[in-house]
Amino acid sequence: MVVLPAAHGRSHHNPRGARHAAPTSYASLAAAFDNIGIATGKAPQAADLDGHGYSLSAEDLAAAGWQPGAPVTVAATTLTWPKAAAGQLDNVVAAGQTITLRGSGTALALVVTGTNGDANGAGTINYADGSHAAYQVTAPDWVSGVNDTKTLTMPHRNTPTGATFTDTKLYTVLAPTDPNRAVRSVTLPTTSGGRLHVFVIALRAATPGWAGTWSTAVDDGLVNGPWTDRTLCMVEHTSIGGTHTRIRLDNAFGRAPVTIGHATIAVQATGSASTATPRTLTFGGRRNATIPAGGQIMSDSLRFDVPTDTSLLVSLYLPGPVLLASQHSLGMQDMYSSADYSGDRTNDVTTFPNMYTFGFWTLLSGIDVTSSAGTVVALGDSITDGYGSTQSGNDRWPNDLARRLLGRTPAYGVANEGISGNKVVTDGFNGDPGSGGAGVRALARLDRDVFSQTGVRTVIVMEGINDLKAGTPPDQVIDGLRQIATQAQGYGLRVVAATITAFKGWREYTDAYEANRQQVNAFIRDNGGVFDAVLDFDQVTRDPVDPQQLLAAYDCGDHLHPNPAGYQAMADAIDLSTL
Repeated sequence: MVVLPAAHGRSHHNPRGARHAAPTSYASLAAAFDNIGIATGKAPQAADLDGHGYSLSAEDLAAAGWQPGAPVTVAATTLTWPKAAAGQLDNVVAAGQTITLRGSGTALALVVTGTNGDANGAGTINYADGSHAAYQVTAPDWVSGVNDTKTLTMPHRNTPTGATFTDTKLYTVLAPTDPNRAVRSVTLPTTSGGRLHVFVIALRAATPGWAGTWSTAVDDGLVNGPWTDRTLCMVEHTSIGGTHTRIRLDNAFGRAPVTIGHATIAVQATGSASTATPRTLTFGGRRNATIPAGGQIMSDSLRFDVPTDTSLLVSLYLPGPVLLASQHSLGMQDMYSSADYSGDRTNDVTTFPNMYTFGFWTLLSGIDVTSSAGTVVALGDSITDGYGSTQSGNDRWPNDLARRLLGRTPAYGVANEGISGNKVVTDGFNGDPGSGGAGVRALARLDRDVFSQTGVRTVIVMEGINDLKAGTPPDQVIDGLRQIATQAQGYGLRVVAATITAFKGWREYTDAYEANRQQVNAFIRDNGGVFDAVLDFDQVTRDPVDPQQLLAAYDCGDHLHPNPAGYQAMADAIDLSTL
């Protein structure tokens, strides 16, 4: 049994397995802290997160870049880790307490974990105008919980006698808020199942005047190195332009911080050569920055004219060593790397010392520009990712859609969040390095890949073929698509669903899978108002003589993925008013 020190004039006692007495109101989350969940390996008895004498490792948190009182950005939300030192009150066990929280934004974020099993419950967002909105929290267990929605994994768990090699996890859960109403307070859930521990509460700030011109989704954490004293020069093709820009760097699923020594942006001439001297990007006014494990960083706004429908070069100097880097594995784009120990080459114009060419994006996950138009997010699998398009040709269907939108009002930015092999309800990558390259399931990546995208207004969903090819029953795919629509509409987004295209002739094709595809497509076409609009990509690309297969003129050759002509036909068939 651990007796907690007094704080804020109150005496705290934390018997193992105990729950709160009557709910109370607090002026801040720190004032409500009643549990010590973090201890050092030298004094593990100073904390008892789960009521059984076990706790999180202070050394692991520090090694991950999660320092007391320091900011960490997750899903475009700035979080401040508790200022408490190891062995001091650092979290509250949720039991209906009301916490004062002032401000407005697009989402409520809580950094949580569950103990003694997954914790589930509903809380309330209380607005200054007297209105209220319910929100739901699921906090997976800190040891046995799922990996695909985790924010941070640490390699140790403290026991009463010292640290053991047991993975422990923190999660960030988000709920939509009305950005036009001021929040007054948040009532924490009363939970069932395990205990819900809340470490941080924050609001995700709105980003008026910005939109996404390019993005990509993290689909794997891969040991790429070590990279040491090396520069990566990566190519990104814009949708809309703007007079100012900023980039987003993502260390999702990472277990260690990654330091950026210097980052630049330029317009591509050819290959790794730029049209002019690259411009330095800063982070909080500094040229160098460190991305905490599981976190993101956004660069400062830079006065830089970003052209529409044009390729940019973003170069990252990595002092290193970088052992593990988040990546998007199918780039369909040539990118360039210097050799180790070649120094900072981010300012090179035509003399970049290309050691080798690679085909994936790493660390870079988004580029924003100044625009009030907003962003359309394409959520999908390899057909959205662009498999079968031209290498370095930028003729995926989201690229083609972006070109159609140019010159219109509004001229939305288009963010491509396709992941090859991705599924709606089953993980291809489970959040642990090396576990696969098909990304976590669509339902587990919505917060990061859709709801936190800059200026998002509309999401186009084209998913499900990989579930069906893996034997997932069609009713489960349909239920997953319903959940995507419900969650997106909760954020005020317009949801456009696309039918699944034909794949007869693909090596895994069976008549049973085809019947399941038809069942899912029938639901999408006649969805009873689940979606705001439907794109019938199946009808556009199928062979009218044999509708179970792609039209030969649109087939890249594998009978599953369209070719550039097929992607163009898909984009041309979109009624832009549906967006």
